[in-house]
Amino acid sequence: MSQSHQQPALSQCPGCAEPPAAGDLFCGVCGYDLSAVPARPGDRPTMAITVPPAASGSEAVRWPAAAETDSSDVPAPVHRPSDLPGTDSGGRSLAEQEQQREQAQEPGAAAGQGAPVGPGPEPVGGAEASAVPVRHDDRAVPGGAEHSGDFALAAPDPRTAEHAAAAAAPAAGGKVCVACRSGRVDPDGYCENCGHAQPRERDHMEQELGSVAAVSDRGLRHHRNEDSFAVSSTALPDGSPAVVAIVCDGVSSASRPDEASAAAANAANESLLESLPRGTHPQQAMHEAIVAASEAVNALAQEPAGAMEHDAHRHQNAPACTLVGAVMAGELLIVGWVGDSRVYWVPEDRSRPTARLTEDDSWAAQMVAAGLMNEAEAYADERAHAITGWLGADAYELEPHTAAFKPDRPGLVVVCTDGLWNYAESAEEMAAAVPADAQEHPLRGAQVLVGHALDGGGHDNVTVALLPFAVRPQGAGSACETV
Repeated sequence: MSQSHQQPALSQCPGCAEPPAAGDLFCGVCGYDLSAVPARPGDRPTMAITVPPAASGSEAVRWPAAAETDSSDVPAPVHRPSDLPGTDSGGRSLAEQEQQREQAQEPGAAAGQGAPVGPGPEPVGGAEASAVPVRHDDRAVPGGAEHSGDFALAAPDPRTAEHAAAAAAPAAGGKVCVACRSGRVDPDGYCENCGHAQPRERDHMEQELGSVAAVSDRGLRHHRNEDSFAVSSTALPDGSPAVVAIVCDGVSSASRPDEASAAAANAANESLLESLPRGTHPQQAMHEAIVAASEAVNALAQEPAGAMEHDAHRHQNAPACTLVGAVMAGELLIVGWVGDSRVYWVPEDRSRPTARLTEDDSWAAQMVAAGLMNEAEAYADERAHAITGWLGADAYELEPHTAAFKPDRPGLVVVCTDGLWNYAESAEEMAAAVPADAQEHPLRGAQVLVGHALDGGGHDNVTVALLPFAVRPQGAGSACETV
């Protein structure tokens, strides 16, 4: 229902103190807007105060006279509500309410036993009304079991344990928050209970497949994981097993590097799983897999017709990544790469020499190859990690590198991105970081290596795959032999 507001009468203008004429909206002297003067606020309009209807004639209420004060002006005694006849806004007797409160405060009285047993005045709203009516004018009745210093609520209190548990319980099959361990995760990746942002699936990945295992982690400084990997196994035509590990590192300066690394790893893995069972030589299969990975990354840069008109320089920042892979097939170890990710050989007998099986496509490697710097000087330069080869539509020319080795003793093949080898650059440092039982427990070994990088600072994404290579010792010789 709409209400009209009556403008209060003013004795003088707030601007010039001149008395305004009756009905004036503006002062005739200074022009002050008299309608802007706020009306006097009401006296707690939400407080429900009900006075018992006055009876006629001799039935009128007779209020008891206050006790007289003595000569020392001692105040009159205070009367209790039960001393005065009357009812509250709900029609209940004030005397009965006082008796109920006194019974509830008696020692030994159980909570909830202060209510009268016999019939009494029905609360406003009928029998379906709540036993404790919702109040908006004052706090809960002092001394009652429900008194907590708060206003009574019409809805369940969300702070109660029962309500919070019901609200936070995740739906069947839904993800549970990693922070509060009870809230449901919404489609945007945030907990509906505590609001915590959830880690993305690629922030930390682990996979173990038979004798090969891989671990990838976002690191400590990147906002996402731009690395990717794929591990698999298949059978050669003669029935002997072949194990595959592919590791890709997205180029952060390019667009969508995480998509590029995932596309390259998946394409290379699928290509090897198709060609190896057909009898393709593993080294040729690795070359074809790198070409397939390059085509998959190139496809990410393709745009619909007319898209280039809005971004003429988009083709200069096409998705890109590096790739390194290893295949164990029969007695051969095949490695292939484009970029600066690496493969290390760590013999089971740590007294034997270790080896790095790849050469970086980087500025530092070119300086060393040209004889312009030694390795220490080249990798100390700020341009050291500028790559000269990668997969992507803006690559100068695709030059897949492949090599075949025939190890003469058991060992461990370490396939990793620069997020790991930056903290164990030489073959000897990498061998020292590999745990002694990594040959028997490759997943645990990969976890330890990722932890080594994180302990060192974790400035980049970290990905490593471990492939144990088991052969019978065949006498002395180098750790690996190029075919």
